[in-house]
Amino acid sequence: MQIRVSLPGQTLELFADDGRLLHRYRVSTATKGAGEVYGSNQTPRGAHIIRAKIGADAPENTVFVKRRPTGETWTPKLGLDNPGRDWMLTRILWLSGRKPGFNRLGTVDTMRRYIYIHGSPDSAHMGKPGSIGCIRMRNCDVIQLFDRVPAYTSAVIVEYRIEEGDWNALATDARHVREQVFINEQKVPMALEWDEHDAVSRHVVAYDGSGAAVGTGRLLADGHIGRMAVLPEWRGKGVGRALLERLLESAQVARQQHLVLHAQAHAEGFYRRLGFEKTGETFIEAGIPHVLMQRSLGKT
Repeated sequence: MQIRVSLPGQTLELFADDGRLLHRYRVSTATKGAGEVYGSNQTPRGAHIIRAKIGADAPENTVFVKRRPTGETWTPKLGLDNPGRDWMLTRILWLSGRKPGFNRLGTVDTMRRYIYIHGSPDSAHMGKPGSIGCIRMRNCDVIQLFDRVPAYTSAVIVEYRIEEGDWNALATDARHVREQVFINEQKVPMALEWDEHDAVSRHVVAYDGSGAAVGTGRLLADGHIGRMAVLPEWRGKGVGRALLERLLESAQVARQQHLVLHAQAHAEGFYRRLGFEKTGETFIEAGIPHVLMQRSLGKT
C-alpha cells in the first residue's frame, strides 16, 4: 500500500500496490505551507514511511502529549478550557523522511520534528490548512487508516492535486500540457494530436500549488487510456503515477474491467509497475516507438 498526501488538495489517499484507490480522506496540513526545516511549523514534502504506530486500542478522543496518553479525553468543554492547545487525539502515525538532506537527518529530519498523521477535535476544519506541521484527520478516519496500514508503509507528501472531468471542463488546461509535451517537445503533428475522442473521454489534469496545469491523461469509453503527458520540470515527482491512478479510479467507477494503452517504449516499466502487461511487438505511432499494454481491473 501507499499513502499520498496532496498539500494543494488537502487530501490523503490510500492506494493498493497496483494503483487501485482504497480510500480518500480530507485532511488539514500546515497553515504555513510546505517546508522541511526544524522549527518552521511547515509540512515536509517528499517520500516518507510510517516509522511507528501509536495508540492502538485507545478510546476515541484520547489526548496524547509526546506520544503518551495524558489520561484526558477531549470534549468541547476541554477544548474551550484550553484555547490554543495543539490537540493530538486517538491515533498517531509517526512519519520518517527517506531522503537524507531533504527530509531526513540534520535540521530537516521529519521524525525528529515529530511530524505525525493524527486525530483531531471535531471542531477542527478539514479540507484547508490549519496545523503547525502535522497532518490532521478526523478521528474516525485516522482509526480506519491506522487499522489498514502496517508500519513502514510508504507515505509521499506532494505539491500537486489531480482533477477529473469532461473535455468542456478541462480542455484548456489539458491542451496546454499536450501542446507542450507532444507537439513542441516530441514533434507530434498537430493533425494527429487532436481527435474526436477528446469530446467523449474522461480527462484528468494535475495542478501545482498555484493552479497551473502540469500533467494530463484521458480515458475513452472503450477502456483505452491515452494522451498521458507531464511537463518536463514535473517528471520524476510521481505526477504520472497519480494521473494514471485517477484514471484507474474512473475506470472502476465506470465498471470498465479491461484497459488498454499504447505506451511509449521507454515508459513500459512505468506502466508495468501499475499492473499493465506488454502484448505484442514494438510498433511506430506518430514517429515514436510504442508497445501495446493491457490490464484487467476485475470486478468491483
